Amino acid sequence: MPERPIRLFGDPVLKSASAPIETIDDGVRALVADLLDSVRLPGRAGVAAPQIGVNLRAFSYNVDGEVGYVLNPELVEVRGETEPVGEGCLSVPGLWHPTPRHPFARVRGIDLDGAPIEIEGEGLLAQALQHETDHLDGILYLDRLEKPERRVAMREVRESDWF
Repeated sequence: MPERPIRLFGDPVLKSASAPIETIDDGVRALVADLLDSVRLPGRAGVAAPQIGVNLRAFSYNVDGEVGYVLNPELVEVRGETEPVGEGCLSVPGLWHPTPRHPFARVRGIDLDGAPIEIEGEGLLAQALQHETDHLDGILYLDRLEKPERRVAMREVRESDWF
């Protein structure tokens, strides 16, 4: 399946909490295929279901050559003090801002067989796990910015050619 178009800032699906996946059926399998196809494009570390217009708890990731997905992910552990790390988002194209993130994160969820899975990592993977889980809770990285930085980012959004 081809990658799906990415929803942009301002689309209500990006600010809504996603529903848990109750049944793994052909629709969920197709969603995972679309998420994997969408995240394999260059420069993408993760894609959450709401970013492709589906309000379900699922995301894909692509970090250091490891591509995967998680259904019903929950961020179960973060470690270390938050540090500002450069971050962008496919749903807010062209912007890049220092975002407070923990240096370690662990996510638990299930796979397409309903088996439990756990993904943990540091650095970019930790950042991606936090970022994508936020999407499923209706939170964009812009919401995490310190107030002065957020003001700058929102001005950039208003001045962008895509908004």
